[in-house]
Amino acid sequence: MSDSKGTINRQLDENLKRSYSFPAIFEYDNDGISVSFPDLPGVLTCGVDEDEAFRNAREALGLHLFGMEEDNDPIPTPSSLKLLSSESNQAAAIVNVFMPLIRDRVKRATIKKTLTIPKWLNDVAEEHKVNFSNVLQEALKEKLGLKDGQQENHLY
Repeated sequence: MSDSKGTINRQLDENLKRSYSFPAIFEYDNDGISVSFPDLPGVLTCGVDEDEAFRNAREALGLHLFGMEEDNDPIPTPSSLKLLSSESNQAAAIVNVFMPLIRDRVKRATIKKTLTIPKWLNDVAEEHKVNFSNVLQEALKEKLGLKDGQQENHLY
């Protein structure tokens, strides 16, 4: 057992796969291309052309697999591309995702928080052109004992 959360999370990162490759079905229609993953029901996306469809497919696959990792869900073994059947308006392709980039992007995402403060305090802060987001971040870092430039090594 490690003595710090950061070390524990780094060890967890090391146990996760660096990349995944799954077959996808690209279905061509008049209004664009729909993409689905036979091994991952519910992972669907689309694009107006092949470039956008592939970009969106990588993003959808990566975010879905990240969620499965976070939930400790078993990740299925990908089907063989040659075993997939397709119709005349469909094509099968392998979509690969590099997970360290996905994990990093999710970890660095910002979220919006709604909070309540007294009106008088809001008025005075606005008069002084206070950056509310910055003040909240600094106060949270102080409260949690985090130094500047330090952040917990969470996957999310």
